[in-house]
Formats: sequence, C-alpha cells, structure tokens
Amino acid sequence: MTRAPAFTECPLPLFAPDGDEAEAVVLAPGARLPSYIRDHRQRLRARFMQGGAGAMPEYELLELLLFRAIPRQDVKPLARHLLDTFGDINRVVAASPARLAEVEGVGEAVVQELKLIEAVAHRMARARIMHRQVLSSWDALLDYCHTAMAHRETEQFRVLYLDRKNVLIADEEQARGTVDHVPVYPREVVKRALELNASALILVHNHPSGDPTPSDADIDMTTRVREAAEALGLVLHDHLIIGKSRELSFRAQGYL
Repeated sequence: MTRAPAFTECPLPLFAPDGDEAEAVVLAPGARLPSYIRDHRQRLRARFMQGGAGAMPEYELLELLLFRAIPRQDVKPLARHLLDTFGDINRVVAASPARLAEVEGVGEAVVQELKLIEAVAHRMARARIMHRQVLSSWDALLDYCHTAMAHRETEQFRVLYLDRKNVLIADEEQARGTVDHVPVYPREVVKRALELNASALILVHNHPSGDPTPSDADIDMTTRVREAAEALGLVLHDHLIIGKSRELSFRAQGYL
C-alpha cells in the first residue's frame, strides 16, 4: 500500500496575488521563493534602512523580525495575526513562550526570535543603569522598568538594591504572579539586601491592566517592607508601579 506524502508542494501562482493574499503562500521544502515575495522582503529591508522604524507600520516591523525565523514562508498574515492577538508589537515581543505557542503558525523558531529581541532590548536598557548612581539616572531607570515590565500579561515584582552611594548593585526579580496579584515577602526582600550588603532599595512591580494606581494591598505591602527595612537600617527610596504608558511613584504621590 502506497502512502500519500505528508507534505506536498503547492503550485505557485504565475502572477503575484493582490493585497494581503500576496503574503499567504506556504512553500514546500526546497521550493524557490517567488520573486514577488523576495522583492517584498527587499523593499521592507530597504525602507527600514532608509527611514528607520518611523517609516513603517507595526505589522511590517514584525514581518522583518519574522523573516529570519521563517525564511520559506510568507509572514504578513502571521504578523497581522500576532498583532490582532496581543494588541501591539510590544506585547507580542513580551508575551510568554507558552502564549506565543498558542498562536497558529508560531513555532519554536518564531518564539526564539521574539524572545531574543526581548532579551536584547532588556539588556540594552539595563546596561544604562547597572552600577550607576540611580537617583541621578532616574529617566534611564524608568525607561528600563517600562521596557522590562510594562507589557507583561501577569504581575512581576522586582527589587533594585543600592549601595551607600545609591549605585545600583543588583536588579532581581523576586516573584511572578497573576494578572492582578503577586506574592511579596518583606522578610525575604530585606534578607536579600543584607546578603548583598545593600544600603537602600527600590521596589518595582507592574499592573497588566495598564493603570498604575496602587491597590490597598500594594500600599500595605509597601508599608511592611519599609518597616522591615528601617528595622535593619535600610532605606526604601521608592516603590514604582509600572503601567502600560505611565508609572506611579509612591514617594512622589506621598505614600512614602
């Protein structure tokens, strides 16, 4: 009995389809990439090099990211599908591997490419603040916090540990939670400060809803961390809540 092959080569159109259909062809292994698809990719790359990201809509930027991960397949439909699923390119890149894998058409190569981009963005933003005087680099600190946390779908709690000169000596994720809660243990926060020989700390967590307004639980937790820190001679400089487009400072708002 002869089995039908698992994959068959799809006949390619003689002429390039119009509109979004031009990016809907899936090629069999070894098939030559049609010229209209090659030309489309070249045009996108050229436009990016000439005009930068500002010259391109989000779905085309996402296409550029997907080119390397999917060299033998049209990627415009997938780029649009990812944006429809997550809302914008920031949330696509920040999505967890598990959530990305749920999207039809996303495989391991796409997940790896997007997570690599996210890691590079975090590393670049983090390099601007590590081992530097944080209080005089506040804008860079906020940029880093937004890059690392603003577009996450669940809450994350981080602690920035500072030395006596307020130089950042450690940036550590303490916990991950749900869409509206993250467990925080004040004793563990200050214990880690002593291990690092830190003199001060800044708390940071995100609100996936996008609204950085503190909850009663946020305020209570901050009070407990401050009391535990003060008992050991540590200074709590601030607690930052990161929303989608803005942040809230406990100190600036009078909570500290």
